[in-house]
Amino acid sequence: MTVNLEVADGVGTILLNRPPMNALDVATQDRLRELAVEATRRDDVRAVVLYGGEKVFAAGADIKEMRDMDHAAMIARSRDLQESFTAIARIPKPVVAAVTGYALGGGCELALCADFRVAGENAKLGQPEILLGLIPGAGGTQRLARLIGPSKAKDLIFTGRQVKADEALTLGLVDRVVPAAEVYQEAHRWASRLAAGPAIALRAAKESVDFGLEADIDTGLAIERNWFAGLFATEDRETGMRSFVEDGPGKATFR
Repeated sequence: MTVNLEVADGVGTILLNRPPMNALDVATQDRLRELAVEATRRDDVRAVVLYGGEKVFAAGADIKEMRDMDHAAMIARSRDLQESFTAIARIPKPVVAAVTGYALGGGCELALCADFRVAGENAKLGQPEILLGLIPGAGGTQRLARLIGPSKAKDLIFTGRQVKADEALTLGLVDRVVPAAEVYQEAHRWASRLAAGPAIALRAAKESVDFGLEADIDTGLAIERNWFAGLFATEDRETGMRSFVEDGPGKATFR
């Protein structure tokens, strides 16, 4: 398989396995969507790490495969391409990308689907599609602009330039930079911490932020309000409030 899901201690690692560069061909895209659905469904997966291995996250789409596709073929394929990445973005659990080496084109777009991005000092990120006479087609024009702002996104998309980890951190494209050998451990540590939290409240928080950003402020507030009130029906809310009153903040153990 070009992508696998490995689960341990509440954390599911979606591991890209298509050496040497984890090029995201059609089969890999479809497999990502399958595993996103599986990670969503499985109760033993409470948080997710996206990882490409020690050397490279994903260097982009499979250009040799794409070169053979004409206009009609890409019209037929482009929606499936976007939906594969959106399935990752819509996993209703915390998702952390562990980025080593190159995360370019589709690889960068895949990292953008995560809630947090941990990058190695050797990481290089970018959207070089313009150098092929194209634009990002797996969500890059939308997710990148929402993450770092339209002006900075246009700089990366218009020029196709790659940014190193330190600049990516300054731009807000990644959230933490660590030595390359520590990327997965740091991402897994972050995911493990979130996996111990209240699952339904985490889902509520993620969906409130994500869907709220896609709507006007009043709609966003309605999404937040409905989730907030709904959480009062959960066992986790009772556990958290009881623990706060009896033991102080931050000591609850959620089921």
